[in-house]
Amino acid sequence: MQPSGASSEMVRARVTLRGAVQGVGFRPFVYRLATELGLRGWVSNSLQGVIAEVEGPEPAVQQFMLRLQPECPPAARIHGCEWVYLAPTGCSGFAIRASEAGGEQEALILPDLAICAECRHELMDPANRRHRYPFINCTHCGPRFSIIESMPYDRPRTTMRHFTMCPACQAEYDNPADRRFHAQPNACPGCGPQLAFWDTSGAARAEREEALQQAEAALRAGQILALKGLGGFHLLVDARNPEAVARLRQRKHREEKPFALMFPNLAQVEQVCDVNALEARLLQSPEAPIVLLRRRARGEVADNVAPGNPCLGVMLPYTPLHHLLLTDLGFPLVATSGNLADEPICTDEHEALRRLAGIADGWLVHNRPIARHVDDSIVRVMLGRELVLRRARGYAPLPVTLPVELPPLVAYGAHLKTTVAVAAGRHVFLSQHLGDLETDEARAAYQRALADLPALLRQTPRLAVCDLHPDYVSTHTARQSGLPWLAVQHHVAHVAACVAENEVDAPVLGVSWDGTGYGPDNTIWGGEFIYWHQGRWRRVGHLRAFPLPGGEAAVREPRRAALGVLFALEGDAVFDRPDLPLRAAFRGDEWKLLRAMLARGLNCPTTTSAGRLFDAVAALAGLRQVSHFEGQAAMELEWAAGSWTGEAAYPFDLQEMDGLLRVDWGPLVQAILHDVRQGLPTAQIAGTFHRALVEVIVSVARRAGVEHVALTGGCFQNQRLTEGAVMALRSAGFRPLWHQRVPPNDGGIALGQAVLGAQTGNQ
Repeated sequence: MQPSGASSEMVRARVTLRGAVQGVGFRPFVYRLATELGLRGWVSNSLQGVIAEVEGPEPAVQQFMLRLQPECPPAARIHGCEWVYLAPTGCSGFAIRASEAGGEQEALILPDLAICAECRHELMDPANRRHRYPFINCTHCGPRFSIIESMPYDRPRTTMRHFTMCPACQAEYDNPADRRFHAQPNACPGCGPQLAFWDTSGAARAEREEALQQAEAALRAGQILALKGLGGFHLLVDARNPEAVARLRQRKHREEKPFALMFPNLAQVEQVCDVNALEARLLQSPEAPIVLLRRRARGEVADNVAPGNPCLGVMLPYTPLHHLLLTDLGFPLVATSGNLADEPICTDEHEALRRLAGIADGWLVHNRPIARHVDDSIVRVMLGRELVLRRARGYAPLPVTLPVELPPLVAYGAHLKTTVAVAAGRHVFLSQHLGDLETDEARAAYQRALADLPALLRQTPRLAVCDLHPDYVSTHTARQSGLPWLAVQHHVAHVAACVAENEVDAPVLGVSWDGTGYGPDNTIWGGEFIYWHQGRWRRVGHLRAFPLPGGEAAVREPRRAALGVLFALEGDAVFDRPDLPLRAAFRGDEWKLLRAMLARGLNCPTTTSAGRLFDAVAALAGLRQVSHFEGQAAMELEWAAGSWTGEAAYPFDLQEMDGLLRVDWGPLVQAILHDVRQGLPTAQIAGTFHRALVEVIVSVARRAGVEHVALTGGCFQNQRLTEGAVMALRSAGFRPLWHQRVPPNDGGIALGQAVLGAQTGNQ
């Protein structure tokens, strides 16, 4: 249909497309559309995105304009489309030009994408020349972020520059009508990367198909395999074999934290887990994250894969190598990160041989270099939406777009679940998950990411934004960067991230609940109510404070948090109570030492932390006294509440003190102690506690009188708490906000820091 006002005169138009438009087959799409419409001109990659000029009759140019965005490749994400009309030049034909390298970078870097259906079909087709080739890809799928060394995205600027294409691959690469036109990782068995199987000494025992078969034999025999994948190494073991899983736990020093699983196909997942339509879509999406699913059957997966956990973290094969492996084996594998605790995943095979020595029994490696480590993302479906808990492969480094221009800055993130962020124009680019900054290896990877992301984006930051906590590695790093630096409060950054992701400009009450955050009053915050509007904030309320005997030790031992709560209620008299169930959790010498510490206030910092309150209640309810991984006690309290359907809530008091609302959990804790003594079911205690927290949120929202309420911080990874709060807030007339593609935990802190830094930088 010819648009209104179109004429038959010859016109030339130039379009600049900004966004994730490189590496997704956009140029061949433009070529095909232009030639179909009989247009002449050219298309090229540039640092700004994709630039095209089309020349021809005005109706055809108008049709090109109308069809460009609706028909673009599915993996493309267009953030801007600018048109300008120019004088015709009388050019002939339509060409795909070499990439332009000049100007200021605006093109988005595409994440790594799971293997597409066409490549899967070719992978399994005996008649195809790429049959069983573990590195098959096209413009719709394959590595991107993990192989890019610089922009714009062309083969010479990727780790695939080490491989010269054979004539057949080069012909595909050069043919605009081919699915592999300018697919930068394009290769085949004759010219591309290859597999090798190494033993524990690093000696190559087999190559190519035989290497894969030896790896499969090792897994069938219950051995632990280190596999070099897309963004780093996996440690794999037969998920049906409890002895093999136990051996992996022992060697990796991972006592109880759940392992992720990779299943051969969706049908096998559905035999073990409940899978709704959205969860199935996520499992099969180009992002292909780990999805947390409710477990409904046992037998196929060993119990020690996720001890005591009603959920399993499940993913499907997302690379051709994983597809071959899982299809051949036919059973699920544990697929956990190839690292030791608190270390980044290995990316280089020689590094992996050293760092994973004593863990793996064999190494399945390849010779395609990995430019940067990229973990598997983790997602949970909540309230009919995806909630990203770990943002990495498939999501990073796509940006969050803000309504205003940001000054060039770099945000240094937090200390746990760290990410970094770079502001460029209206975009905040979030790095992949970098982990906890607890080891030398983790800190080295963090330093590499701080250098890598600005360089990749060709940005020169003028401001460093960091956490207020003076002892964080990230804070020290920012202060030593040589840039002017700004420290921002942790829980305010959580609120800013949630508001930015939801694109809200109205005043917001932020409910910012997590484990630890340094407050400007030199105390440990964590159960905060923050008023936020356009970069300005104030604390309007918090949970009642209590001491943490032993400081950091209380983070690992919920029993200490529980003792701190009871001491805040009853003082030293709590140590003389004969009916205190908590007493049995301590040895006699521990009990005496903690009594002295609390009496004198030695190493007993006070906190308002909601996360530590969760820990305390878990300990009082008898669920968990000592944790073996972060958040374990709170997770078990959530699981315990899963079978409770009651609507009752424990009591609490809401007071105003010194201009702040204070939520006094004293009545709540006393009621829990009563119910524990009465022997009430743990599910009832846990469920009634969760309901009380929902009532706390609604009560404070009513007192604050702010329509929009943002739920943020690590506590809102809890499905029961988040869904209960959202539904209760809606029923009370509020408009709740929560996270989706940016984690509510500290993985989202860098975004909030960038928003706060932008407010300062623009003033």
